[in-house]
Amino acid sequence: MKRFLVILFIIAYAFKVTASSILIPMGDGEQKNHLKAYGIAFWILQNDIEVEWLLNYRGGSFLIKHYTTIEEECIIRGVTYEVIANVQAQKIKSEIADPEVNQEIVKLEKAPKIAVYTPGGKQPWDDAVTMVLAYAEIPYDKVYDREVIAGEIIKYDWLHLHHEDFTGQYGKFYRNYKNAEWYRRQQRETEEMATELGFDKVSQLKLGVAKKIKEFTAGGGFLFTMCSGTDSYDIALAADGVDICDYMYDGDPADPAAQAKLDFNNTFAFKDFVLKSNPLEYEFSSIDATISHRSPESQDKFSLFEFSAKWDVVPTMLCQSHTSIVKGFMGQTTDFYTKYIKSDVLIMGENKALGTARYIHGEYGKGQWTFYGGHDPEDFRHYVNDPPTDLNLFPNSAGYRLILNNILFPAAKKKKQKT
Repeated sequence: MKRFLVILFIIAYAFKVTASSILIPMGDGEQKNHLKAYGIAFWILQNDIEVEWLLNYRGGSFLIKHYTTIEEECIIRGVTYEVIANVQAQKIKSEIADPEVNQEIVKLEKAPKIAVYTPGGKQPWDDAVTMVLAYAEIPYDKVYDREVIAGEIIKYDWLHLHHEDFTGQYGKFYRNYKNAEWYRRQQRETEEMATELGFDKVSQLKLGVAKKIKEFTAGGGFLFTMCSGTDSYDIALAADGVDICDYMYDGDPADPAAQAKLDFNNTFAFKDFVLKSNPLEYEFSSIDATISHRSPESQDKFSLFEFSAKWDVVPTMLCQSHTSIVKGFMGQTTDFYTKYIKSDVLIMGENKALGTARYIHGEYGKGQWTFYGGHDPEDFRHYVNDPPTDLNLFPNSAGYRLILNNILFPAAKKKKQKT
């Protein structure tokens, strides 16, 4: 019996020595909680431990040097993991290195500093990014107009634009919500902020903010935004020096020649779009394709492009998922007609039948940006004052995974596409 116990101890010790890596699988049916797995990867980076992102390997799995504390954290957060021997880890890396295999390894080295551009007061809608950050236990700071104008965002690596209207038209909610307490409060507080920061109008304040964010991106920052934060941002840049706001928004009529004065050279993503000049219409421009989504919820989907992992590393990172077909979801800006997208913009997700792009990416200066249409990946039609989504019900959401891909991306931002 004593000899048997000694043999067991030797076997157990040998396994402990060789079991030198932790694999967090991200394939379909392999991971109990995809969203919290990203939080684990972020937490590991915060502790100055390198994470290897195995692009296209079992859904974009993570490989980390073995530590007992990481195992414990995975258990606490309900994340599936595997302890593998060093020889197994090397075998996986050798398989990925095969030039015939569409896989790649990207090293994540440092947790990015994250900021969300959002007002301090409560708004009658939630935000998918802040919800998934909280669910995945990824820390972030809040900034808003005062901090942006003061140039404080240069302290961050990654910036998300919370549900926002950069045109100064308050989301064009006037027709339906002009008498709502939250709408009146928002208008009053934003006008006070504009005055405090030295701007004559809210539209001028938001343009000033948009330009500061553009500088942040040019300097090497990563910009991410969803829903109306996408097209309204570009519209504001195109309308620099042009009054596109009617009297109920800024006290005087819009410039009747505003459309002809737009400068599409200023924008990140969009060109040749036509403004929706009716101040009571719940739409900014011709970019948005919400009106085209007439199919039932069960049929509304978009597909992710497959990129070459070894050559197109950046879009491959941003498209990691356990499925290439993602459920559609609506928003004030749902997706973008491709005819209004600039030729140098990379389309990563599309609805080919509608001629629309849902998920796009580009570079500006030393930085990069991603626009993602729609409001909430797990709420097909989200209305003002609807309750927030409980992500405990959707731990394997492919739509939310795309957001988290972007959050991890700056940790490897020095990894450039091959030319």
